Amino acid sequence: MAATTTADVTPAPKTTPVFTVKGHEALMDAVEDIVFGSIAGVAGKYIEYPFDTVKVRLQSQPDHLPLRYTGPLDCFRQSIRSDGVLGLYRGISAPLVGAALETSSLFFWERVGRESLFAAGLYDREKPLPLSALWLTGAISGAFTSLVLTPVELVKCKIQVPISASTDGMIHRAPTPLAVIREVFRHQGLRGFWNGQLGTLIRETGGCAAWFGSKETVTLLFRHLNSRSTPLSSPSANPNPQNLPTVSSELDLAPLPLWQQALAGASAGMSYNFLFFPADTIKSRMQTMAVGNGEVQKKFWNEGLAIYRAYGLRGLYRGCGITVARSAPSSAFIFIIFDALKGKFHLS
Repeated sequence: MAATTTADVTPAPKTTPVFTVKGHEALMDAVEDIVFGSIAGVAGKYIEYPFDTVKVRLQSQPDHLPLRYTGPLDCFRQSIRSDGVLGLYRGISAPLVGAALETSSLFFWERVGRESLFAAGLYDREKPLPLSALWLTGAISGAFTSLVLTPVELVKCKIQVPISASTDGMIHRAPTPLAVIREVFRHQGLRGFWNGQLGTLIRETGGCAAWFGSKETVTLLFRHLNSRSTPLSSPSANPNPQNLPTVSSELDLAPLPLWQQALAGASAGMSYNFLFFPADTIKSRMQTMAVGNGEVQKKFWNEGLAIYRAYGLRGLYRGCGITVARSAPSSAFIFIIFDALKGKFHLS
């Protein structure tokens, strides 16, 4: 038997462990979700904020006084007359931070939800998730995001309500975010920032399931329609002779036309806001109540019952029309910007 020399031994090529590569890719995907989601969220917030201000003012009208606004247009008119157009952007600094946190958190936790389903062995990682699973990952995303969102929305809502004359007859300036934070902490402590958390949890869990689910549902519908209307180059090159749309085909992986992306994103925003709007109304009422001065904070269900007794079901949907209307372009822009950034830029 011949002796083996050093020259005869070919060193094995160095390879990177698969789990290291997968871990790095997952980490960078998460970072991209946070960065690109923040950019998309800020852009969407600038579009929707004036409408959100009107929505909060309509929702926060007290029960014991005559309604100050007859509807969204009247609220717009009175608000611009008293504060100007910039008054509709009052308190936008906190929501911009909140929008970056919210949108990045939504996309981040939605990815975590997907990875959890794969890790649990419920679905094959190499195959697209079914729509039912995408609605579930949206609900998971909304539940975790609600914890981040409630304090931000509390500060925003307190700044957005119209300024009224105090007991001394003087009209004071709108509070700053820092002033609101100090006031809430002084009277209610750290726990006070999560006042209305149940409403946010209900709205975000159900709403985000509809947000992601509707977007994916409409996207899949467009992909199927596009696959039927696109002619094949040659029958011999067709691996699917029955012309059935398949998820793995190049057509299904290609980006949708811009108008289809916009419609898919718009449907997501409208579904999110309409389905669980009463929870948002109750939350806004709870968060705009004065703190201190002997005010007793109502529980979520008690506040909802009080609104229903005073105004019926219509009171729980006050401001819903303008909210759904503004959510269409805002949500469309968010998804278009996010998908475009994910498609063109990859962090490494």
